[in-house]
Amino acid sequence: MNTRQQQLEAFSRLLDIMDDLREKCPWDKKQTLESLRHLTIEEVYELGDAILDNDLEEIKKELGDVLLHIVFYAKIGSEKQVFDIADVANSICDKLIDRHPHIYGDVVVENEEQVKQNWEKLKLKEGKKSVLEGVPKSLPALVKASRIQDKVKGVGFDWEEPQQVWEKVQEELGELQHEVESANQDKIEAEFGDVLFSMINYARFLNVNPEDALERTNKKFIKRFQYLESKASELGKPLADMTLAEMDVFWEEAKRI
Repeated sequence: MNTRQQQLEAFSRLLDIMDDLREKCPWDKKQTLESLRHLTIEEVYELGDAILDNDLEEIKKELGDVLLHIVFYAKIGSEKQVFDIADVANSICDKLIDRHPHIYGDVVVENEEQVKQNWEKLKLKEGKKSVLEGVPKSLPALVKASRIQDKVKGVGFDWEEPQQVWEKVQEELGELQHEVESANQDKIEAEFGDVLFSMINYARFLNVNPEDALERTNKKFIKRFQYLESKASELGKPLADMTLAEMDVFWEEAKRI
């Protein structure tokens, strides 16, 4: 692995390249904080895909793409004379020191849960009015629900036992079924949301990341469906012309692969 000096030299090289691109490349010169935003989100999702695939080589590449965006934003900030990459680094360093008094202070913690609880309490002391202020509004709903539950757990608002959460899931399913039978579409949607929220809560008690779990199922479904498509292509028969029974034969084959 690289030494600390080599790591610093590599980062300095990236900063120099960013300076060159901002000065000489027509595309890079044109970019703004706003124009980069959607590209950054895309890069983070690509990093997430690589992590789920456990592709270490791809993770390295995607981390580079994300790092480039961080450096790019800092470069634009320096041009606006508001902040630069040193300010960005020092900002997170200061936050980490302040949020870890059990490392850089005299606070004693016994486990990870106490660290999380202290983290949320410290954020409120910093002037935040709600522990939920740190949940980005633009997060996908499933991820947002998970983060909301993590946040409130940090201040003690949580169930005590997994069984209690499972009973809540069953309660919400019953309420959903009642609204389905009543055929009230607005209430069906509301109760369906409650079911999902309670299931995400239950996943937390099972130490399951709901986003990862769902993506795992997505990948499994895609793999099996594409197997079905390939078999239909070998037969020269469009899927639309196949019966469900015919398709199910190949689906069961795919499950055994």
